[in-house]
Amino acid sequence: MRYLQWIPLAAGAACAPVFATQYLSAEQAQKLMFPEAGAFREQNVALNTAQMQQVEKLAGLAARSVNWRVFGAYKGDALLGWMVLDDVVGKFELISYAVGVNPDASVRQVEVLSYRESHGGEIRTPAWRRQFVGKTAQGGIAIGEGIANISGATLSCSHLTDGVRRIAAIAQAVLKK
Repeated sequence: MRYLQWIPLAAGAACAPVFATQYLSAEQAQKLMFPEAGAFREQNVALNTAQMQQVEKLAGLAARSVNWRVFGAYKGDALLGWMVLDDVVGKFELISYAVGVNPDASVRQVEVLSYRESHGGEIRTPAWRRQFVGKTAQGGIAIGEGIANISGATLSCSHLTDGVRRIAAIAQAVLKK
């Protein structure tokens, strides 16, 4: 009898809409971004204080984290670039994404790995993500300044754009060869 009070709650939870969509794993994103790579090596980055300040100056945003998940893409011994994994908040939920970065610190590709919001999934469209290609931390990675907004996905667009700009700044400050 004492369990009867939980039935409406359980029924309501079972009917609640679920919006999370997993599009790619990290491994799938690596192969998509660097199809010519023969190997990926985890090369996580821990920013020191000076690097964090440099990232903040380049991005115009807080560095947000000391530790970053980074994978180097290699063809033989030649470095093709890096893939950096990150999460940003859309409106309420996390957006997991990956940024492919060339050795010169320019953006190679942006992929949305998982999207958990009910609206704004248009940020996954190839045309919107292509706007980042070739851009660096020095400019062009901001809504209205090289990156178009999507009506109905304003927060997702803004937050993902800020995240890509932050990663471009990390690439410039720490990864660039």
